[in-house]
Amino acid sequence: MDSAVSDPHNGSAEAGGPTNGTTRPPSTPEGIALAYGSLLLMALLPIFFGALRSVRCARGKNASDMPETITSRDAARFPIIASCTLLGLYLFFKIFSQEYINLLLSMYFFVLGILALSHTISPLMNKFFPANFPNRQYQLLFTQGSGENKEEIINYEFDTKDLVCLGLSSIVGVWYLLRKHWIANNLFGLAFSLNGVELLHLNNVSTGCILLGGLFIYDIFWVFGTNVMVTVAKSFEAPIKLVFPQDLLEKGLEADNFAMLGLGDIVIPGIFIALLLRFDISLKKNTHTYFYTSFAAYIFGLGLTIFIMHIFKHAQPALLYLVPACIGFPVLVALAKGEVTEMFSYESSAEILPHTPRLTHFPTVSGSPASLADSMQQKLAGPRRRRPQNPSAIYEESNPKDPAAVTETREGTEATTSKGLEKKEK
Repeated sequence: MDSAVSDPHNGSAEAGGPTNGTTRPPSTPEGIALAYGSLLLMALLPIFFGALRSVRCARGKNASDMPETITSRDAARFPIIASCTLLGLYLFFKIFSQEYINLLLSMYFFVLGILALSHTISPLMNKFFPANFPNRQYQLLFTQGSGENKEEIINYEFDTKDLVCLGLSSIVGVWYLLRKHWIANNLFGLAFSLNGVELLHLNNVSTGCILLGGLFIYDIFWVFGTNVMVTVAKSFEAPIKLVFPQDLLEKGLEADNFAMLGLGDIVIPGIFIALLLRFDISLKKNTHTYFYTSFAAYIFGLGLTIFIMHIFKHAQPALLYLVPACIGFPVLVALAKGEVTEMFSYESSAEILPHTPRLTHFPTVSGSPASLADSMQQKLAGPRRRRPQNPSAIYEESNPKDPAAVTETREGTEATTSKGLEKKEK
């Protein structure tokens, strides 16, 4: 994913404009403000709605719909994997023909974009279907092997409403494949971003800090240290970035002087903000303090990125400003409220399967290992008995002194139980 804000206004070659710097007229202040404001708004939408949908996704009871949980190990390896991928794309564009690479990538993202957009609009489209709509259920099952060795490769369940959403998304996909129009690109980019925030879950705040910290260094190095990221962003014809024309007011929908924002600058902070929303809900205080704080921090960080980019006329690593803001602001709020321990001890993965039984407390046991083993065998083999209500009896059972007394107590309990059963049968 591209993770930098690029500004091609005034024909700057460094920021994505034409190399000769003379073929495009300078953008008007109104056009620049419209482009920056639109990019900011488009970045906020998938974060806000994706975070809300991540809560519903975490509470889902269908195992096939469970989100992907990012652990601390995954977070530590992610910047290395992203660096290798970015450098590989850069070398591919240098060695092979850019036209054929983009054709292959366009087909790949054409399929992914249709599926992502269909999943995004499905909850919204369900509200427009009439109650008597003939909705049939379907299942696409692809297995490998037979008998006991059979393994499911694909198990996708859908209905008629999903097929309608898939058809509408396919129209956008064909439009993007044939025209590469910036609106179709943004529809796919928004769908990718929202699905990423919804389905990628950090397991705790510490993992989020590791991920954001690693990508903080990654972003700075590949934007300021080399021209790799900006080159890939300009050469890569795929919906991995949001774009908005700065000459929209002059050329309309056919404008071509774009400012861009990488999807990494949306998804990476977005999954951290979604984690804080789930943490807010776990506190059960009916407030979303940390979510709104981190959301405001994102607006501040992205606004600062755009301001500095406009001043220095150079592409900026957005995570350089977003990471300190999105981590620092909520931590300061937690310090002020005295909830730092609760924040860093919160485990999001504990809420993914709420229907799974969990051991919430450990029983206190006493006696020798042999007596404990005998007691466990009796509980497994014999019928369940009520605990004696007499406190002295409880004390005597937990602190046996005379084996004969213990035997008499058990016999008395069994006799009482048998009498009760006889009465019920009568």
